[in-house]
Amino acid sequence: MLEDYFRQYGLIAIFIAIAVIVPTSMLTISWLASRIGIRPTNPTPVKQETYECGMEAIGGRWGQFNFRYYMYAVLFVVFDVEVIFLYPWAAKFLGLPLFALIEMFVFVGILLVAWAYAWRKGDLEWA
Repeated sequence: MLEDYFRQYGLIAIFIAIAVIVPTSMLTISWLASRIGIRPTNPTPVKQETYECGMEAIGGRWGQFNFRYYMYAVLFVVFDVEVIFLYPWAAKFLGLPLFALIEMFVFVGILLVAWAYAWRKGDLEWA
C-alpha cells in the first residue's frame, strides 16, 4: 500500500522532469543552432514590424488598451468554465440521484450570485 502511494508521486516526479527537460532542451538546441550557424538570422525592417492578422498595425508595439477588455476576458473564461462543468452533469442527468440535482441548484445559485455581483458592479457595461 505504501509503495503504491510512492509510485504515484514517482509518476508526478517523472511528469515534472519531462515538463522541465523538454522546453529547456528545445531552447538550448535552438540557441546552439543559432551559434553554430544552422539557424539563419537575417533581420530586416519588414521582419521586425508588428504583424496583426495581415493588416498594418496602428500605433507602436506597446499599444495600450482599456482595462475593461481584460475584465470581459476574465468573466468570459470564468463563466465558460462553469458551463463546461454543467455539460457532463446534463449528459448523465437521468442516472443521477436527487442529491446531484440539489448540488447543481446550489452550483447554479452561486453562479447567479456571481453574475449579479458583476452586473451590479458595472463590469458588464461596455462603455
